[in-house]
Amino acid sequence: MAEQPWQVIERDFSGSLSELPENQLLLPLAFWQANRDELAALNSRFGIWVDSDEEIEAVANDINQFAAIGVNFPVFTDGRGFSTGRLLRERYQFNGQLLALGNTIQDQWFYLRRCGFDAYEVTANANQPSKPLNGFSITYQCAVDQPEPLFRRR
Repeated sequence: MAEQPWQVIERDFSGSLSELPENQLLLPLAFWQANRDELAALNSRFGIWVDSDEEIEAVANDINQFAAIGVNFPVFTDGRGFSTGRLLRERYQFNGQLLALGNTIQDQWFYLRRCGFDAYEVTANANQPSKPLNGFSITYQCAVDQPEPLFRRR
C-alpha cells in the first residue's frame, strides 16, 4: 500500500468542469452522476469517491471507466468501507486503483490491503505504516488478496 496521489474534490464543490485541474481527480459520486456525459467527453484521467453510506451498485455498469475509486471512511470505526472494497474487487472486478480516504488508522491498513485497497490517505492523526502491513504471516479467512481459506491451502 502507498499514499494516494489523487486530488480529492470535496462533496460541496459546485463549480464548473473548467475549474477543475486536468488529471488525477477523485470526484464525488453525486458530481460525477450530475456531469456524467460531459466528463465522458473529456480526455482526462479521473476517478470517483464514495462515502460509506452510498451504494456502489449505482456505478456498477460504469466501473471500468474509472482509473481509481476512493472509499471514504468518515470515522475509523465505520467498517462499511471494507465491504465496499471487497464488492468492487470481487463482484464488480474493478482493476483500477482502490483508495481508502478519510479516517483510517495504522492498525487497519493490513486489513484494507486484504480487502483490495492499494493506497490510503494519510490524515493528521495517522502514523506512518510500519509493521502492521506485514504483521501477519498467515491468514485464516479468504479475502481479495488470498481467495483460498487456510484449510484449503494445506
